Amino acid sequence: MSQINVDNIKGRTGGAVSAPAGIVVTGVGTFTSNVSVGGTLTYEDVTNVDSVGLVTAREGIRIGTGGTVGPVGSGIVTYFGDGSQLTGIQAGVANFVATGAVANGAPVIVKDDGTVGSITQTTDPSSNPNSGTPVVFEIGTTETTSVSYDSNAGKVVVAYKDAGNGNYGTCVVGTVNPDDTITFGSAVVFNAGQTDYIVARFDPVNNKVVIAYQDIGGSSRGTCIVGTVSGNSISFGSEVQFSTDNTRPVGDTSMTHIGGGKFFIAFTNATNSSDGDAIVGTVSGNSISFGSVAAITSNQCYSMSTGYDANAGKVVVAYRDGSDSNKGKARVATVSGTSISFGTEVIFNSGGTLYPNVVYDSSSQKVAITYRDSGNSNYGTAIVGTVSGTNISFGSEVVFESASVTYLRSVFDSTNNKIVAAYGDSGNSTHGTVIVGAISGTSISFNSPAVFQGAEIGYTGLAFIGNGKSVVSYRNNGNNNYGTACVLNSLTPVTNLTTGNYIGIAAGAISNAASGSITISGGINESQTGLTTGRTYYVQGTGTLSTTPGNPSVVAGTSISSTKIIVKG
Repeated sequence: MSQINVDNIKGRTGGAVSAPAGIVVTGVGTFTSNVSVGGTLTYEDVTNVDSVGLVTAREGIRIGTGGTVGPVGSGIVTYFGDGSQLTGIQAGVANFVATGAVANGAPVIVKDDGTVGSITQTTDPSSNPNSGTPVVFEIGTTETTSVSYDSNAGKVVVAYKDAGNGNYGTCVVGTVNPDDTITFGSAVVFNAGQTDYIVARFDPVNNKVVIAYQDIGGSSRGTCIVGTVSGNSISFGSEVQFSTDNTRPVGDTSMTHIGGGKFFIAFTNATNSSDGDAIVGTVSGNSISFGSVAAITSNQCYSMSTGYDANAGKVVVAYRDGSDSNKGKARVATVSGTSISFGTEVIFNSGGTLYPNVVYDSSSQKVAITYRDSGNSNYGTAIVGTVSGTNISFGSEVVFESASVTYLRSVFDSTNNKIVAAYGDSGNSTHGTVIVGAISGTSISFNSPAVFQGAEIGYTGLAFIGNGKSVVSYRNNGNNNYGTACVLNSLTPVTNLTTGNYIGIAAGAISNAASGSITISGGINESQTGLTTGRTYYVQGTGTLSTTPGNPSVVAGTSISSTKIIVKG
């Protein structure tokens, strides 16, 4: 008999069939209703399994070509073996809802409400300035330092007189690191002779650094040289004299860029009764050419300073008039081509004036002059000027430091619209000090000062480098007169990053209020660019990655290629 066909199988009493010896089906068994198994169900070559409980497969689960394991819901799938045949399984990835948009590859923090967000840095407008760690750029006595910022190369250029090497004119190039330290390259001599009154400025039109100086070894003539930055080094063209008469040595010198690759140079003619002169130079390639000298004043003219009012298209020249009780005076210069004409001389300080610094505030379109007022106990003082036509008018003087100041230098911070002043505070052992002020109308108000060097300083230079930061160069009298530089933050930066809230790196862009994947500790983020393999990277307070620890110091992970990083929590 090959088969039995029945409609129903029932027990003797009409209930369920009991088969103690088991039922063996060698063909196809078809059950149109449910099958309940109280013990173990053993089966082979299953093509469809719909289980509401635990499935145990002795020799694995095989899925046909193109097949997938569907959603498990809240259950657990346990895989045995090495997992070599599994794909689409992401370790170290979790989904979060974003507060605010998050960019692909950006480090993120977890917020108190469990969402994630970008790392941001702001500044408190009422805060005081702070500084990075001072860095030595010359192991030897330095004098007359000047610093400029090559915005094209993103480098700091410090020019100085190297008193430890024949007073040669020397230059170093530095890179500002995320932790506000500076890494300097090797020193380069631009004038192998005695050099003084050094001024370095950047030409953003030609991407060149221009240095003006007194060439003492060349009959004290006023000289310029053009430099090109490459990496942490600089190369120079040939020296060009802007004061060619041997009887016209240069004293106090100031230089400012006035647009179009042109520079306005004001200097003291030490031979011709120390009168004040000015000249315009035009950069071309690795050289500079000059127009004719124009007289600023026939009186004794010292402590020259220049600033360019870009709104008015005028140059403001400030100086100390040695023939008139050392009063602080200013004149407005008009430049046409390389020709210079001057407006009326105006007194801004009737007492003795030293270290005047002309700074143009592009936000208020005003000029600020900071100076030491010897008529008022040598206090650090500032005044606001308004240029109109060929004239300038001033508001009232404001004292920002009630003590004698030395080697005062000032710049404009265009990020925070602040005037930044660096100086030696004689009321505090001449320690290096920085202060910031804001112009309002025809006056200026200042926050509290902060010390950037806890020792006596001299021969300062100052340059704004962007992002609310400036670099000050100086002689550190408390450290063997070594040439030193320091990064200054105009306002104290405030970041939402802490040592505990870093959660990982976005594995893709996430819109505000949307859910997205975050590579967390142990996962590999593949959304990076430009990483150096095998390096530890740190999260910065600005939300970027760097091999240098930030503030606070938070490890992001370790790079395993230029685009991949293993995230660490």
